[in-house]
Parts: sequence; C-alpha cells; structure tokens
Amino acid sequence: MRKFVLSSLLLALLPNLQLRAQEHRFDPPWNNPPKSALNFTVPGIDNVPDLYGDIENPQLTIFFAGNQFMVVDDLLTAFKKEYPKYERIFVETLPPGILAKQIKGGSVTIGNLRITHKPDIYTASKRAIQEMADYFSHTQIYCYNNICLMVPRGNPANIQTLNDLGKPNVRISMPNPLWEGIGEQIKASYKKAGGEQLVKKIMEDKVQDGRTYLTKIHHRESPMRILYNQADVAPVWTSEVVYQKLIGHPVEGITIPDAQNTTATYVAAKLKNAPHKQAADDFLKFMASSVAKQIYKKYGFTID
Repeated sequence: MRKFVLSSLLLALLPNLQLRAQEHRFDPPWNNPPKSALNFTVPGIDNVPDLYGDIENPQLTIFFAGNQFMVVDDLLTAFKKEYPKYERIFVETLPPGILAKQIKGGSVTIGNLRITHKPDIYTASKRAIQEMADYFSHTQIYCYNNICLMVPRGNPANIQTLNDLGKPNVRISMPNPLWEGIGEQIKASYKKAGGEQLVKKIMEDKVQDGRTYLTKIHHRESPMRILYNQADVAPVWTSEVVYQKLIGHPVEGITIPDAQNTTATYVAAKLKNAPHKQAADDFLKFMASSVAKQIYKKYGFTID
C-alpha cells in the first residue's frame, strides 16, 4: 500500500517536475562560451549573455549592436585565425542605445559588475553612428538588414500582416524606441501599413492594457517571449529569425512587404580615443573582407 501511495505521489508530481526542468530550456546564452577551468552558468540567475570573452586586459574591445550577437563566435574565430596576435578580445552586445550611453558616460553596471572599458570599435545603425560622429575617427558600412515578424512555429495566432498586430487579442513583444533603434523603424512600418491609427493602437492602447510588451533587450526578450508563449508575434530583424531557426528553436518568420519595410545600414566606427588603435585598424580591415561578409550572410544579413 505504501509503495502504491508513493508511486501515485510521484506520478502526480511528475508534470510539475518536468515543467521545472523545462523552465529555462530556451534561455541564453545561445553562443558557445569560451573555454575555462570552470563554467558556472546558471540559467535564469547568472548567465550574462551579452558580455563575451576576456574582460581582463583585452587587446581589443568591441561594442557590437546587440542584434549581432549571433555572429560573434564565427567572426572572432575567423579574425583570430587571420590575426593570431590578438588572443584576448572583449565584446559587448547590449542594445546600441545602451552602448552609446556607456561610451558617453564611461561605464556601465550590470548586476554587481561595473565595466569601465573604452571600446576600440562601436557598430550600430548608420543613423546612430551619425548622431555620435564627433566620437569617431573612421567609419565604414559593412552590412544591411530588414525587419520581419517572428511567430511561434505553426503561427497559432495566424499573423499574416502588420495590421494583424492591431487585433485586440494579439500579444506583441515590441522593442522600446527609447533605446532600441529598431523600435523607431518598426513604428515607421506600422504607419506605412495602417497609418497613425495603427501606431496608436499598438504603441499606446495595447501598451496600456498589457498586450504590447516593450522590451529592454529585444534580441533576447523577444525570442524568449515567443518561445515561452508570452507573445504571439515579435517584430525583429530578419537575422534573428534565421539564427533562432539555425539553433533549432521552434519559430517562424513572416515577411513584411518592401513597401512597408525598412532596411538598416550597419556601420563600424573606430573611436578617436581607442585604447588599441592598431587592433581597431586590423579589425576594420577584417570587417571589409569576404570572410567577414560571408559570416554575416550566413546569419541572414545582406552584404550589398
């Protein structure tokens, strides 16, 4: 009888145990971590997905636009192969607006960690780079990207167009335009598709009732909200859907027509006060190479 009761109790608890085991199954970091004597990544608590590499005495520091986190593994491996003298590289892939504030203010604190590294290279949209032109000694265009809609596999909410995002019951994960450049571009697409009425519905009315969730780090939050059934749709860069599918996550992409879309132009900039000027020059030269361009193309960016 006792065995029967114990077995019944375990069967009753099994669904909850399975759910707990799957709570973080889609959590970042999605990149390959660097080798170390100890890997102590704890999903949901200590995972630090947007800081990469060697924070101690780096030979090159790069602040990448956050939505390019997926290229970091391949890009740095290829760069180190071509320039083996650079062994210690530190990279941040926070939202570009946050990185811009960090550059201007000189530091950022994440959790209990304060970072005061000055970047050698900053990459962002053409508009963001132009707004900070006085900070840079050299700039160069290296790739392009378009917006699409990320939905769960099977598209259960039957999202077909941007106008569908205005439906009352559709839950949206939306980049906050205050610090994510993609946010303003998506708002422009809403206006093209449904005028100011659609913009108001998505960015005001649905924000107030909780159906539009404004992210702080869209390249992490939006895929996670789709994967954990917290959102029905998320406007993202095309490269983000390509990457999530490459790593086997159950998402799909809905194409936005060219007439309603926006193309982002990405620019790499060398800081005037770059601590490692030669390393910065070498990295910019590498970014213009066919090797770097093919890596970006692999992850859904366009290169011409």
